[in-house]
Amino acid sequence: MPEIDPLFERALGVVLAHEGGFSNNPNDPGGATDFGISLRWLKENGKLDLDADGSPDGDLNLDGHIDIEDIKLLTRETAGGFYRRFWWDKYGYGQLHLTVGIKVFDLAVNMGSHQAHKILQRACRACGHPLLDDGILGPKTMAAVNQITPAALAIAMRSEAAGFYRLLAATKPNLTVFLNGWLNRAYA
Repeated sequence: MPEIDPLFERALGVVLAHEGGFSNNPNDPGGATDFGISLRWLKENGKLDLDADGSPDGDLNLDGHIDIEDIKLLTRETAGGFYRRFWWDKYGYGQLHLTVGIKVFDLAVNMGSHQAHKILQRACRACGHPLLDDGILGPKTMAAVNQITPAALAIAMRSEAAGFYRLLAATKPNLTVFLNGWLNRAYA
């Protein structure tokens, strides 16, 4: 089990405040969701047995299937473990300035890490640091991020995220139901 990371715990609090509790909205392409962990994501990523107990980590009720019942059994701690492993540690968000790291993490949970990294790269470009928006959080992106005032970068990220969400709702009208929540998240 990873040691307690106060920065991650703070970032997790932001994510969970935006994600809310259990939902099973028919317009959500991720399916049933709790703590922001969707059934689609859990089926794709919960097949690993990283704790070596003989069962996939996403099969919380140990019935041999990853399904809606496993989503219903999620706890804050379990969701936090997934977030730490598959987002925070994997992409090194803790290496970014706190404001920027939390924002990228929060967006990555909602729109996917690749898209959130593109938002960060576009925000860097808006702040005068030209980057390709390839979605890779590599050395060039990290160097640019570290040269920009965190407050300025956060403002640019909010704008870029809002634009992405508006375009998504415009191109996929069944997702319009989520637009107000997405915009609240973008501007937070």
